[in-house]
Amino acid sequence: MTRRARTGYFDAERPRVEVIPMIDIMMFLLVFFVVISLKMIAGTGVEMELPGSKTTTEIKTSTITVGVTKDNKIVIDGNAVTQEALTQKLVELKEGQKISVIIAGDKDVPLQTLIRVMDSVRGAGINSVGIAATAESQAAAAK
Repeated sequence: MTRRARTGYFDAERPRVEVIPMIDIMMFLLVFFVVISLKMIAGTGVEMELPGSKTTTEIKTSTITVGVTKDNKIVIDGNAVTQEALTQKLVELKEGQKISVIIAGDKDVPLQTLIRVMDSVRGAGINSVGIAATAESQAAAAK
C-alpha cells in the first residue's frame, strides 16, 4: 500500500462530496411524505376520519373530491371555499364533460352540512354524487 505524499505541510487533500448521507436524508423525506399523503383524503389535502360502512364499494375514478372538515369548512384541492364558490367551480368543471363528485366528510360533521354541500353540487347540475366512507372492518381496526 502506498500513501500519497503531500507536497507541503499546509496542502490538504482534495475534498470529496459524501453521497451516502444525502441518500439517507432523501429516503427519510420520501417516507415522510408518503406516510403523510396516505393519511389524507385524495383530492382534499386534509386529514379526516371518515365514517364506516359495511356496504362500501371502491370507486376507481373521481373527477373531484369535496372535503368537509370538523369545523364545517368546505375544502377542494387543499383550499377552503364557500358554498357559492363551490357551485361556481363545479359549473366551470362541468362544461363539456361529465364529472362525478365525492363528498368526503369527517365523521363528526353534522348531516345538515353534508346536505348543504350536496345541494351545492346538485345546484351545479351534477347528479353523480357519492359520499366517502371507509369499510367497516378498517374502521374497527383503526379504533
